[in-house]
Amino acid sequence: MNILAFGGSNSRASINKEFAIYVSSLVPNDTVRIIDMNDFELPLYSTDREKSIGFLPPVHEFLRVISEADMLVVSLAENNGSYNVGFKNVLDWASRASKSIFQNKPMILLSTSPGGRGGKNVMDSALVYFPRLGANLKGSFSLPSFSQNYEKGRGITNPDLLDQLKEVIAKALV
Repeated sequence: MNILAFGGSNSRASINKEFAIYVSSLVPNDTVRIIDMNDFELPLYSTDREKSIGFLPPVHEFLRVISEADMLVVSLAENNGSYNVGFKNVLDWASRASKSIFQNKPMILLSTSPGGRGGKNVMDSALVYFPRLGANLKGSFSLPSFSQNYEKGRGITNPDLLDQLKEVIAKALV
């Protein structure tokens, strides 16, 4: 199985990218491809820009790397209760180029944050929105209080949360 993993954030030190990489390591796979939203730098989306410049290569590249995956592991950052602006901009451009951004690929949808809600607002939004963009949601998991429940090189340190995540992964693979 070829997994595509990424964090829905343009932060170079994204805890969501780190979390997506960690979770993808728990899923049986042949290869994991990790992408960074900064590799898909685009001007701020507007219909005026779309008409004047069309779809730039990063839009097509984002859609192409999704097409090559068998499964997506996506962890969303929450900024002020919503999507990270860098990720949302890529979504805006890609959704204009393809109505099915996620191409019906099985997806494990994640979120984490430093706070106790673990990105619940963005998760709730994505659970409704992503299927309209072609996501085949197989499971979701939010990790609260990232720095208290996760350790670099070790992963989730809270045994109950780790068991919950493993259950989500097992159900996603059925």
